[in-house]
Amino acid sequence: MAYETEDHETQYCFPAVNSSCIKGKRSKYEYNNMYVFLSLLSAWTLFLNLLVIISISHFKKLHTPTNLIILSLAVADLLMGVIIPLEGSRQIETCWYFGDTFCDLFIIIFGLAFSGSLSSLVLIAVDRYVAVCHPLQYPQKITTTKTLVSICLSWLCFSAYNTILVINNGFFDTSLRRDMCYGECSLTIVFACIVTDLFVSFILPCTLIISLYLRIFYVVHQQVKAINSLMKGGKCVTEGSLRRKSESKAALTLGIIVIVYMLCFVPYYICSISVISSTTINVLTWVLYTNSGLNPLIYALFYPWFKKTVKHILTLKIFQPASSLVDIFTEHQ
Repeated sequence: MAYETEDHETQYCFPAVNSSCIKGKRSKYEYNNMYVFLSLLSAWTLFLNLLVIISISHFKKLHTPTNLIILSLAVADLLMGVIIPLEGSRQIETCWYFGDTFCDLFIIIFGLAFSGSLSSLVLIAVDRYVAVCHPLQYPQKITTTKTLVSICLSWLCFSAYNTILVINNGFFDTSLRRDMCYGECSLTIVFACIVTDLFVSFILPCTLIISLYLRIFYVVHQQVKAINSLMKGGKCVTEGSLRRKSESKAALTLGIIVIVYMLCFVPYYICSISVISSTTINVLTWVLYTNSGLNPLIYALFYPWFKKTVKHILTLKIFQPASSLVDIFTEHQ
């Protein structure tokens, strides 16, 4: 057991190995509560994001460029849910029992999920920018095919990037693990890689997202003012104006997702590259993982279609003939 024994003896991850890491000492109460928490968080994250993935994949009416990017974000969040038990075990036990190769894969998958989330948010920002700021050009510039290609390219690029990052920092060279005790799984990045990763995975994407959304919010504010003034003046509001208002609402909803993401990830990323206590990093890591379970809640609050698709899924109506063709936007049940 990893929790503290009565005689307070030093416990090792692998007692038979001289270079074994030392287990952290925890009370039985703390040990059990942490495992219950990570089990619930993992199940919650996997279940909700699986609902999003099934909804968008199954219902044809949801096969829009914006929803495909939301699907990409849900896949990244699902990956986070998959690695939550491994990360939880690593932090609670303070030991890694799954070997060096699986540790390498764990680091790569974590980086891929992190990058997948951020790249999806960049694509969402670009999609909403074109929809709100250049609505007449949106159907030509943002198509389903172009969006799918962009998503696939972003995932492929970040997969290669994270793999190269791990290889360059010696994770496949056991001679570079000499400073690590046996049973540890962590990535020690050289300074040059820290600077590169800081710009590629943090500064550039976040700067682009913030810049685009500042422009979006400004245009949204102007459009809403114009539409409201027309309505107050008793003038007819055209279909185009209503469509712009709908696009503005969608942009604001997705903007909430971006803001929640920033609140969860920015503190973690800043602290992870600075000298700070391990306890703080661990707390921020779990805040980061919690974000993956928050996005589906935002969809449920702001997207009526998500509530309807979940009802179809949970009542097994998706197995009915032609269920994928149901118009969930006009259906009333």
